[in-house]
Amino acid sequence: MRVALCQLPVASQPAANLHRMELALTSASEQGSDLAIFPEGSLVRFSADLRAAAEPLDGPFCTGLAAAARNTGVAVIAGVFEPAPGSLVYNTTVVIDSAGQLLAAYRKIHLFDALGQRESDTVAPGSDLVVAEVAGLKVGLLTCYDVRFPELARALAVMGADLIAIPSAWAAGLFKEEHWITLVRARAIENTIWVAAAGQVPDPEEPATRAPTGVGRSLLVDPMGTARIDLGSRPDIGVGNIDTKLTAEVRSVLPCLEHRRPELF
Repeated sequence: MRVALCQLPVASQPAANLHRMELALTSASEQGSDLAIFPEGSLVRFSADLRAAAEPLDGPFCTGLAAAARNTGVAVIAGVFEPAPGSLVYNTTVVIDSAGQLLAAYRKIHLFDALGQRESDTVAPGSDLVVAEVAGLKVGLLTCYDVRFPELARALAVMGADLIAIPSAWAAGLFKEEHWITLVRARAIENTIWVAAAGQVPDPEEPATRAPTGVGRSLLVDPMGTARIDLGSRPDIGVGNIDTKLTAEVRSVLPCLEHRRPELF
């Protein structure tokens, strides 16, 4: 599989974000991509009114994204917000195939109530693990803060995932960027699995007084922990290959998944 990491800024208007994603999908298609991964919350930036912006998965944003996937022949993984009970929303990652069909939706399980932030004030947690078959591979889904919970990535690997996709809006902060790189690589190493993580970057068209949305550093990491792509801190699209033969080779000499002792835990 050929995967595109689409490291984009996210604006406060869904229509502007959909247009950017359409352009990115065209670029991904021209580079031979089978799958494009977009950031967490690609529908609208976190500083917006999330409840007002949230849409059902058959709403105009996901419908437009499905049309773009169909028009370009590139499958999509992207973060959106959908209504939840009460005044909350779900932080949801959707999987859309190259024919424009919605294959799966993952609602973020671990909410970022840390380092002075309270995601749970606006977001309801999900409870279901998701592995979806897309573009010929089984893809497990995490969202941003989920990467700090190794048991979730391990469960996806045990469920048969070939690739873990991580849409993100990783905020800046003391040691935060180092944490991000270390955690993404660790999830790949400990599960001998490919990991593709796509992050937001600040939007130059949004007022500087609004909270930043992410540091970027979108990564494609192989099962030995080598970063094959690192997009830095500016808007960019990086395309790389997911080689399941390499996964098999690594697991033949480093069979740590086979050596687990789950009966002890």
